[in-house]
Amino acid sequence: MNDWPEGWSDDNRDPRYGRGSAGAQPEGARVMRQVRRGPAVPPGPRSAYGGPGPAAPPYGAGVPQQPSYVDGRGHDDGAGYGDYDSGYNTGQVYGSPGGGGPGAPTGAPARAPRPAPNWRRRIKWTAITLATVLVVTSIATYFWADSKLRREVDLSKVIDRPEAGDGTNYLIVGSDSREGMSKQDEKKLHTGGAEGKRTDSMMILHVGDNGDTLISLPRDSDVVVPSYKGSTSGKTYPAQGRHAKLNATYAEDGPTLLVRAIESNTGLHIDHYVEIGFQGFANIVDAVGGVDIDIDKGFKDKWSGADFKSGKQTLNGQQALAFVRTRHAFATSDLQRTKNQQKFLAALAHQVATPSTVLNPFKFYPVMGAGLDSLIVDKDMSLWDLASMFWAMKGVNSGDGTSMNMPISGSSGGNLVWDKAKVKTLVDQLNNDEKVTVSGN
Repeated sequence: MNDWPEGWSDDNRDPRYGRGSAGAQPEGARVMRQVRRGPAVPPGPRSAYGGPGPAAPPYGAGVPQQPSYVDGRGHDDGAGYGDYDSGYNTGQVYGSPGGGGPGAPTGAPARAPRPAPNWRRRIKWTAITLATVLVVTSIATYFWADSKLRREVDLSKVIDRPEAGDGTNYLIVGSDSREGMSKQDEKKLHTGGAEGKRTDSMMILHVGDNGDTLISLPRDSDVVVPSYKGSTSGKTYPAQGRHAKLNATYAEDGPTLLVRAIESNTGLHIDHYVEIGFQGFANIVDAVGGVDIDIDKGFKDKWSGADFKSGKQTLNGQQALAFVRTRHAFATSDLQRTKNQQKFLAALAHQVATPSTVLNPFKFYPVMGAGLDSLIVDKDMSLWDLASMFWAMKGVNSGDGTSMNMPISGSSGGNLVWDKAKVKTLVDQLNNDEKVTVSGN
């Protein structure tokens, strides 16, 4: 008897399909792998509920028996159905060779060992990160500091100026300005309550290739008041040959007339102007934590509030201001005061430049902020110019430069008269950026 439909025979079957197929379905699509848990069920009839039932009819004539998929490989290796399930119940993941390490199921994929850290790569990126942070911080600090400079002095208003020489000349002025001070501050710092502002100290700092030179100009120096253009009126005032103390020119028309008087009486071109008042000076000293100084001989002065013993000591802002302002306690009055001012300013520059200040942002920024808030400079002053001035001051204190008073030949009417011959030699050496050989008082 032929089990195939009418008109079909074994020769009509598509070789792609398995032998004994009952329909036009590929064998791989209709045959499901058998997965069974538990003991194998003996062959024989099964009921509708999985129990033994009637046996399946024998294969029809001409239809060969289909291969068994008991072992999952398409053939019967003689083992029971339960043999295929061996290993599945244990959680083994097929197709994943190897173990998965401690605690992992048997047969789980092994975790690859963690590669050793690439220290060269880490060091490179750490260096790049630190360099980037340093550059960004430096740029931000520069613009912050530059924005705090008070560029209020216009040296272009100074008329009939001498030619600029080699090197750079800074005019550093300490004024008795009480700007920002309360009555309590004035009493504490012994400044008095005078209106306006005058100069308590004036120095020329020459920065050049053959050593830096710091020259103090006594406030009582006798000068001839030259012609000048008013800083506010713009009116030109002709020279009348009158003599005055140097600090009086500042009181008359401010920084521009002071610069004009110095240039006219010396022939030295002033490149930059820097001014600091009482309060600012004291604030800088306090911000840096005090300044160490060695006082040769103790002195007292009720006018400035000074009361010092000899020896090494640390001065706070109030004490420092008294130290640089005292003149009544000295026989040479203003000449000794200028020497004390030079000594203290050089010590202050040295103190600011110590690693404990420069490398400590909690100290460096307050010091810089206090200094920049207190300074009044000319319109052409840059931070680089200011830094150059600062390092030159430090160099003078370290013995790399010269500090001196303007050479004095005598006095007239209470004014100190400069030694004209020595002043001329001094100015020529500064203009030519030569080593200074002139000595001052």
